[in-house]
Parts: sequence; structure tokens; C-alpha cells
Amino acid sequence: MEIQFFGANCFKIQTKQATFVVDENLQSLGLKSVAKSDDIALITNSKLLDTGEHEGFVIDGPGEYEVKGVSISGIPSRAHIDESGKAATMYVVHIDDLSIAVLGHIYPELSDDQLEAIGIVDVLLIPVGGSGYTLDPVGATSLIKKIEPKVVIPSHYETNGVAYEVPQLPVESFLNAIGANEPERMASFKIKPTELSEKLRVIVLEPKI
Repeated sequence: MEIQFFGANCFKIQTKQATFVVDENLQSLGLKSVAKSDDIALITNSKLLDTGEHEGFVIDGPGEYEVKGVSISGIPSRAHIDESGKAATMYVVHIDDLSIAVLGHIYPELSDDQLEAIGIVDVLLIPVGGSGYTLDPVGATSLIKKIEPKVVIPSHYETNGVAYEVPQLPVESFLNAIGANEPERMASFKIKPTELSEKLRVIVLEPKI
């Protein structure tokens, strides 16, 4: 299993069975689309899908899904920007004996029922840029402590070339909050279940933009 980061909240999760693209709204941010016609789109909020004519399978709400042998749980949550009662969806993707949780732009408080639905998490993808748009470093760190993943990969932070609607904090603000002054930095993240450890790993992926 391999995870690549493309800026904003967009990740590609590639396995032998399928390729998943998370929150592919790159064109609206001045970047090139990376979604291919056979990719499976995971959308945490309806505003985060540029490819309205995406030919592949689109998952954009709560529920239980089975796609190409991969099991996905969509868990309802409150959107971070909630002036009109908008909802968001968190996902847990079970691939190759690994569980990957995708939080998206959610309100920084989860109920016990939501945490139970998320369950055991190996890899957590979480936005950290703050500024009223998404989780900030403090809110993200609080959720990480509750979810207790083995690996954390931050997203949606200040990045050259990404034209955010609202300026985002640099990733260093999150790293300071979580106490990861020397995170692992890499172009992409490849992992097998046997390579996981009990000690939390914070990984900063190089955005492919």
C-alpha cells in the first residue's frame, strides 16, 4: 500500500486492488487534477470534488461500502464550517490488513460513538491548517490523542503553489503542537502491517504539485 500527497486535502491511496483519491478539488486551487477515470473518489464534503463528471466510483456520504474487495466505512460528522448545518463524512478504509482513517474538514469534537465507529486506526490522514477553515494544530493534536493511530500524515497546510481560499498555517505549527520536531519526511509512504510499531510516527509527505 502506498500513499501520495498532492496538496490541500488530496491523497492517493494505491493498492493492488484499487486506487482511491481523497478530496480531489485541486483545479479550484490552481493545480492539475490527478484523478483518473478508474480511480475511486472519497469525498469528505460535497464542496471538495472538482470532477463532477468523474467516471469512476464516487463515495460521498455515510454508509458501508465494498469496492473491488476493499471495505470502506463512511461515518457522519459535523463539518468544521457549520453555519448552515452542513455535514461531513469521515472514512475508514480497510486495505491489506491495514486501517486508514480520513478525517477531512470536521468539527474538532467527536462523540464516543464516533470514536467507536472509527475504531483501531493504523494510518490517520488529518488536515491541520486551521484559520477557521479546517482543524488547527491544537484541535488536530487533541483528536490524534483520542484516536491513537500508529501513523499520522498531516494535510491542508501552507504550501507553495496552492491557492487556498483562506491562508493556512505552516506544517511546523502542527509539528510543534504534537511535539514532532524531527518528523519523517518522504516523497510517498509505503507500508505493510508487519512494519507498524506502537510508537507514533509523524510523517510529512512531499506534495506532488
